[in-house]
Amino acid sequence: MDQAQRLRELVKANNSPKISARVITVTSGKGGVGKSSISLNLAIALTHEGNRVVIIDGDFGLANVEVMLGIHPTYNLSDLIYRNKSVTEIITKGPEGIGFISGGSGIQEMNDLTKDQITYMIKKLAQLDELADIILIDTGAGITNSVLEFVAASSEVLLVTTPEPTSITDAYALLKTLNRRSDFNIKDINIRMISNRVSSEEEGIDLYRKLNTVADRFLHLKMDYLGSVIQEANVSRAVMHQKPAIMLYPNMQFSKKIRTFAKVLCENNNLQGEDRGGIAQLFSRLLLSRSKKN
Repeated sequence: MDQAQRLRELVKANNSPKISARVITVTSGKGGVGKSSISLNLAIALTHEGNRVVIIDGDFGLANVEVMLGIHPTYNLSDLIYRNKSVTEIITKGPEGIGFISGGSGIQEMNDLTKDQITYMIKKLAQLDELADIILIDTGAGITNSVLEFVAASSEVLLVTTPEPTSITDAYALLKTLNRRSDFNIKDINIRMISNRVSSEEEGIDLYRKLNTVADRFLHLKMDYLGSVIQEANVSRAVMHQKPAIMLYPNMQFSKKIRTFAKVLCENNNLQGEDRGGIAQLFSRLLLSRSKKN
């Protein structure tokens, strides 16, 4: 029996089908486009819709979410895998009842997991599925292998793009690289685009149409449009104050649009209960993809 087959059996044996969180991966083709700000503020807006929300900070080098909140977590994902910490211990409490988990180097270290460690990790992550209704994964910046692995293993993705030429080019490059992966199936994923830091709604729609047209023509990949966010100086001010903009400036356009995104996402939730794979299944897919390559 090869390693991939053993992993499939472990996943099947340990991934509970009864309760699964909805997992949404937030990504971009490059850094500096406001992805983490959208992730954090969207998490808060989703709690206002009655959801229990946890963010997993997948940007191992920068840890953007904890920096934006001014909170240093005591434990991270590595502590769950290697130091016998519980899921509740690695969740740091954030504003408005959200929780967040620092990735640390846990994802990168998963290449070296033993059979027993994989079994243990999947059981633990299945517990996280029971503690959250929605899990947001804030990926790292750029087109790194870890970012692509997260996106390929996800069923829902938010792609954040700005009008800057480099942002558009890198967003397309991410989609193109993703489309070439053997573990990526467009039928299993719903990609929604957010046009961020635009000067008008019209510019945001135009940005989406251009990128979606090119992706459809050359990659046979279609995206949905979640909406646009007009650039406002108060968003940067909120980051400087290490406070979520939706709390510091609840009435500005950014905050109103983020709340609209949350409502749309809650209204367009096609997967319910047992049909959702949850975070345990996402990590299982990620590990299975790696085992096939090794």
